[in-house]
Order: sequence, then C-alpha cells, then structure tokens
Amino acid sequence: MLSSVQRKCISIVGGEAFAEGLLMSYDAVVIGAGHNGLVSACYLAKAGQKVLVLERYHTVGGAAITEEIHPGFRVSVASYSCSLLRPEIIRDLRLPDYGFEVYAKQPSYFMPFPDGQHLFLYADNRAKSKAEIAKFSRKDAEAYDRWEEFWDRVNEVVEPTLMQPPISLGQLADRFAAAGYEDDFRRIMLLSTTDLLDEFFESEQVKAAMAPQSLIGTSAGPMTPGTPYIWLVHAVGRAIGSRGVWGYVRGGMGSITQAMAKAALDLGVEIRTSAPVAEILMESGQAAGVILESGETVRARAVLSNAHPQITFLRLCSSLPSDLRDRLERHYRTSGPVYKLNLALEELPRYTAAPAEVPPEVVSSATVDIAPSVAYLERAWDDCKYGIPSRDPFIEIYSQSPTDPTMAPPGKHILSCFCQFVPYQPKGRDWNDGLREEFADRVIDKIAQFAPNIKNAVIARQMLSPVDLEARFGLVGGSIFHGEMTPDQSYNLRPISGLADYRSPIPGLYLCGSGAHPGGGVTGIPGHNCAQVVLSDLPKL
Repeated sequence: MLSSVQRKCISIVGGEAFAEGLLMSYDAVVIGAGHNGLVSACYLAKAGQKVLVLERYHTVGGAAITEEIHPGFRVSVASYSCSLLRPEIIRDLRLPDYGFEVYAKQPSYFMPFPDGQHLFLYADNRAKSKAEIAKFSRKDAEAYDRWEEFWDRVNEVVEPTLMQPPISLGQLADRFAAAGYEDDFRRIMLLSTTDLLDEFFESEQVKAAMAPQSLIGTSAGPMTPGTPYIWLVHAVGRAIGSRGVWGYVRGGMGSITQAMAKAALDLGVEIRTSAPVAEILMESGQAAGVILESGETVRARAVLSNAHPQITFLRLCSSLPSDLRDRLERHYRTSGPVYKLNLALEELPRYTAAPAEVPPEVVSSATVDIAPSVAYLERAWDDCKYGIPSRDPFIEIYSQSPTDPTMAPPGKHILSCFCQFVPYQPKGRDWNDGLREEFADRVIDKIAQFAPNIKNAVIARQMLSPVDLEARFGLVGGSIFHGEMTPDQSYNLRPISGLADYRSPIPGLYLCGSGAHPGGGVTGIPGHNCAQVVLSDLPKL
C-alpha cells in the first residue's frame, strides 16, 4: 500500500511537463531522498528556492525506511533507532506536526551473560544503573559517575562544532585545550576502547556493557585506536531531550523521512520517486543539473548529492581530476562490517538470564546486546579481519513491537538484529552461495544460547549482508556511515581533505549526505549544513 507521501509524490510527477519530457529548471536539485537530502531540500525551500528531489527507489527514506517483511510485520529495515536527529532540525521543520514521534527505551540496555548474570542500564536514571553495576563492582558503580561526567565534558566541546562546516582536528584539539580537557581529547582520538575502559572500570561485565557503542558500524575492534570517537558519535544525540538517550520512532524509522517529505512538500519542494540519476550534467566546467537514466535532463543552478561520495564523484561525474579520483578510490575507507537480520516472531525471546519477575515485553523493550566480554568482541573482529564472518558475532537486538503495536499483528512481534562482524568480500565464499542464510542461522543459534525459544519463534526473516546493504541503499562496501567515521575520516578530513566543506572541486556540486561532516547516523546535520553553504553560494552560481 502506498503511503500518503508516495501518493503525493506520484501526483507531482504525473503532469504533462514531465510526461512530455520538457526541460525543467530549478534553483537546486537534490540526488537522493534519504533524510539528509530531504533536510537540505526543506532548508533551501524555506529560503525561497525552487527545489527538486530525485529518488531512485519507489519511496522516500533511504536507509531510514519502514517496510513490511511478512504480512502484518513492519520493520525499520536498516536504520533502527533514534537519538541523533538534531532538535534544531526537528523544530525548524516542525516534524511533530507531520507525525514524527520518538519515545525513549525503558530500560535502555539489557546485557545477558553466559553464566546467567545480567545487567540493566537506564539512561534516565543513573542511580538505578549504578545499583545494577554494583552487582559486579562497587568501585565501578562509583566510577560510572566519572564516566558520565567525562562524556558530558567531551560533548560540551564537540556539540557546538556540529551544526557548521567542519573545523580542523587541530582546531578541535585547541578547543579541548582551551577548556582544560586536553586529556579527554587524547582519550577519544588516540586511545582504543579497551584502553579507555581500563581507565574507568575493573569489572569485565561492566566493560562489556560499555564497549559496543564504540564499534557500531565500524570496521574495528575494541583494541583499535580511535574507536572511542565512535562512542562519542553515539553519545551526542538529543532527539529525546537528554544527551545520549536512544528511543524508538512511532511507526518505525520510516516515519522520520515520511514526516520530512510531508514538510518538504508543504514548503513547495517537488519529489520524484523511481527517478534514478545517471549523470551530473556539466557545462563550462560546472554542474548544471542532472541527466536521469530515462534520458531526461533536469537543469539546476546547484546540484546536491545525498549519495555516497564515491557514487557521486566516481559514477555520476564524467570528468574528475585524476588525483581526486585516486584518493577517493584508494584512500577513502568504506568497507562495512554489518549484517542486518530482521525477524517476524510468534513470541518474544525469553532470556534465561532475565529476572523471572520482569516480563519479556519489558526486557525486549531495551536494547539487548550479545557481547559477553571485550575479548569476545575483539575475537569477533579478528575473524572479520581475515575475511571470515564472525563465528561468535556481536548482536545488538531491538524489538519495537512491545511498545508500538502498529509494527506487528496482535500477540506477534518483530526483532531487529544488527550484527557484526562480517566482511564485504568473504574469503573463499560469496554472499550469494548460501552464506547469507548460513550467517542468519548462526545469529539465531547465538541468540538461542541466551533465549532458547527463539528458534521455534521465527516466522519469517529478512537478511541483509554488506552487499545487500550496498545494492539496496547505495551504501558502498556496506558501510552504514557512507565511509568509516574514525578520526582519520572526520572533521576537515571527511570524506577526504579538500572536500570537507560540502563544496566540491566542481562549481555548483555539493555533498549533503553522510559522507560529509559530521558523518553518518540519522542526524540531518550534513543536510542542514550543506543547505546553508549552498544558500551562501547561489547568488554567485
């Protein structure tokens, strides 16, 4: 069934002008109707510009999309939780007026351990979290205050740098120094997650609970230097109000982009779905619009690409300086370690480590991480480094259906399994030779070690390997962030030096997607920042 936004988009492009293939002209054309593309379009339209968004898929959303995987079972196909969407963008685009609603997970995290112990964490109740941590170490319960204060300090410095073109890493270091936090800069940029955790905690279980957020979507293990910066990326969100609180979007992640599309349409943006772009139109050395795969030409003074940087420059640009092409091909790291498994279930997992008095609906309302130790995570990454899908994978489990009955039939449930680590190109195998199914079995087997009922509960499954993420969402190499987000590809080095201010060497061509500062995640920041740069440039184009 088509959403209201899909129907409205289709009605927009059904007119005679497009049907007859007449040449259309805009102030700006945006390639890709993912969240950043839609945010850019909205800000440009709010400033009075005539904007067209072109999307290759049959609906808007990009990787923030909700779809049915089995009759009655709806899932957030790729992106699955919300925290990072900036409150300024939510306010400016009036997203709640268009159906956007986000609510916190309660509790925040549940960690089952193989010996039957467990750990709950509560983002909105530090005292309860400390009581849980004290079961493993009273010293660590006290250290948890210092841990949270550390992240508060880091965010105090970093957050003001996000909604603007990137500063250099040197300037960022100066900001930390000016605030008296030089040691914190060392921690997030130079240490490994293992080193950082050792500075605060002694319990292996507590360290295991803290480690995963530094590895999400990243080709690195906890012993890899720079991974605390990934933790920071996931700690800066305020979509729900308080820093670092994660939650569900009512109706799934597609509700974010559906709301953005409705806002865009009301601002006068035109959106065309099933309209893949074949080439960026060049005239006199600058971008002058796009040519669609259908052969249609659309002219525009500015072209904003929400696509991956390698797609933008290596596939859509007919001419590019050879040094830039070489650096994008060889220097930009964009191989993702993620496998997404979405399940339709007869019933929720029943974790043997969960307290008997806590209902499964409450346990599964939290993020459930299968990551028994830091060493376990490092071994999972070790497999991937050598081309082997992790024999004992890290699994982050979300289930929205206990708190949002629109996602599954009555009494049934959905489960989202975000899994690491898997290689894009497995050694001696291919994802299409049965490996996709084998790894799904491996994930379910691993969950069954903690929740034995899961095997008989599965009704249907959707399996997305790195090659599927690339084919479906344009995530080159399977990288959910449009390229690694470690310090060497952040700030003025994102995506590479010389391309970091949203402008490109081609006048009139801009990057507005996750390959631009500050990177991936459903933040909307690259889209917002790029639109401001385009607005400053439009009088000169």
